[in-house]
Amino acid sequence: MNLVRTAMLLAFMTVLFMAVGYAIGGRGGMMIALVIAAGMNFFSYWNSDRMVLRMYRAQEVDERSAPEYYGIVRDLAQNAGLPMPRVYVIDSPQPNAFATGRNPQNAAVAASTGLLHSLSYEEVAGVMAHELAHIQYRDTLTMTLTATLAGAISMLGNFAFFFGGNRENNNPLGVVGVLIAMIVAPLAAALVQMAISRTREYSADRRGAEICRNPLWLSSALRKIAGAAHAIPNYDAERNPATAHMFIINPLSGERMDNLFSTHPSTENRVAALERMAREMSMGSTPPVRADNAVRKSRSVPKTGWGRGGSEPPKGPWS
Repeated sequence: MNLVRTAMLLAFMTVLFMAVGYAIGGRGGMMIALVIAAGMNFFSYWNSDRMVLRMYRAQEVDERSAPEYYGIVRDLAQNAGLPMPRVYVIDSPQPNAFATGRNPQNAAVAASTGLLHSLSYEEVAGVMAHELAHIQYRDTLTMTLTATLAGAISMLGNFAFFFGGNRENNNPLGVVGVLIAMIVAPLAAALVQMAISRTREYSADRRGAEICRNPLWLSSALRKIAGAAHAIPNYDAERNPATAHMFIINPLSGERMDNLFSTHPSTENRVAALERMAREMSMGSTPPVRADNAVRKSRSVPKTGWGRGGSEPPKGPWS
């Protein structure tokens, strides 16, 4: 099903890209757009994950440079039966995280320094379990391809603003074509991103709660991230708005309504679903796993923070 969905997405984005080319330059523009779209589809399939990580200047870490963070991802990946993804840190005060990669064998997870500073060990585990759920469901391929192509469509719309009105461009639709390229096409691409993001977040929340074995860890994290993300700007995300749907919480704005124009479902609805899941798990025969025997492997990690209390110095590149 995910392969079919990805193929349909690529087809739609390619047709949209060609339509913008036709609106700007007629048949010649459409053919040029087709060639560009085909090349971008091929390139983004193999390289979109690296492009996104580069956009956010993500730094790869390992067990030596970030033992607690890396250890969380390693243990959760084992719980989920996934290969160990590459682990990155983003130098940003806004608490947020995302996953990327074309398949579980070539996946990566990234968390911001703001998230690692402000969330407890258990809350970080809930967030990273959510991101691993995206990897397991192969959402990451769709997410990264959509980000790449939507950004390209938006840039093509900007190109129409500067060159679409030239009479020598063989624009068959005139000013209307330029307006379509500038407004309608980027809006359509954004709507596709929103629809994809909204439908996949609920399933990733549920699977993430299963991976970390405690839905309340993720629900608590979502509350904290949503409150801080709307108050702390993410300048890299503002420069690359086509990637906003990849994050666990919208890094651009404070959408609270669960409507067509929000890139994510409302945090309140997501938290409510996780709390219902926690109640269902508590009524079952197997209670949620406690923090002390779930993912924590080192006594040096406190229940909150990242080693900043007591006599131990902070660890990792976010120190």
